[in-house]
Amino acid sequence: MNAGSTRFTLDTNLLVYAIDSAAGIRHDLAREIVRHAVRLDCWLTLQAVSEFYVVASRKRIVPPPDAAAKRASYWDALLLATAGEAGCLAILTEDLADGGELGGVRIYNPFAAAGGFTDQACQLLSL
Repeated sequence: MNAGSTRFTLDTNLLVYAIDSAAGIRHDLAREIVRHAVRLDCWLTLQAVSEFYVVASRKRIVPPPDAAAKRASYWDALLLATAGEAGCLAILTEDLADGGELGGVRIYNPFAAAGGFTDQACQLLSL
């Protein structure tokens, strides 16, 4: 993965965290991700923007507990499919298995366990 040259997309959770000041450190980190992503080859999928609208308008910042039990929900599958069709090779999300791949799109969790960003997120965002 070359820093700054890999097309990628952002999952809805990162977009929501970027506006949710109650999300703590993830709010600050998500704002930084978005700030860097706009200067890189980052495409927002229709799915992510649509889901963001639903979440933000209903103020469901934290999804219901049942949603956490689903590994690849309709929204996640749609996100990966549309990201792949857009030519994205990577996605930053905490909702899917870090390091996995589906449809040619590699999945990276941008949040390090100890706080801050993972190495993969830093590379993708040219940090």
